[in-house]
Amino acid sequence: MNNSRPKAKLSRALGIPLTPKCVKYFERRPFPPGVHGRGRRKASDYQVRLLEKQRLRHQYNVSEAQMRRAYEDAHRGEGKTGENMVSLLERRLDAVVHRAGFTRTIYQARQLVAHGHFQVDGKKVDRPSYRLQPGQVVTVKETSRSKPPFEIAAAGAHLGERSAPYLSTAIEELRTALISIPVRGQIPVLCDEQLVVEFYAR
Repeated sequence: MNNSRPKAKLSRALGIPLTPKCVKYFERRPFPPGVHGRGRRKASDYQVRLLEKQRLRHQYNVSEAQMRRAYEDAHRGEGKTGENMVSLLERRLDAVVHRAGFTRTIYQARQLVAHGHFQVDGKKVDRPSYRLQPGQVVTVKETSRSKPPFEIAAAGAHLGERSAPYLSTAIEELRTALISIPVRGQIPVLCDEQLVVEFYAR
């Protein structure tokens, strides 16, 4: 589900930079794209909730069907639906791979998972939407470790200030383990998830 819209333009439309490269574009033009980008009228309640849903969806690079499924699964669980939903999205294999510092962006994570470069508990998993359980270990396949993206990752190039307390990562070994269920306060996505819940509950 690749959105063909240029990431910088999409970032401006959503009000958040979606990739490291988009940060400078976004800082230079922090208003929506288009002729009327600077002076848009006040958004309706529906538009506010829709925008928040789109912001969350694009931060995880998931389809609308996958977002709705996450909402429905979260709604069936105990606790706050919005917080559950973000936690479920954060446990996707592509999200864990990205958060561990194995990729530069969530888009690269999705691509590398789909191409079969990762194993979960020693078995190849090529489904980006695969949902990890605490205790499961993610590694880069032995035959993939010498490929440039993983040599760069193993050197710590993508770590920056990333720190996920629910992961135990050995970056030089290209290995990470989900050690606990992520809680909302630990997850670095920009979103008012209650508005997303209200969008789907309408």
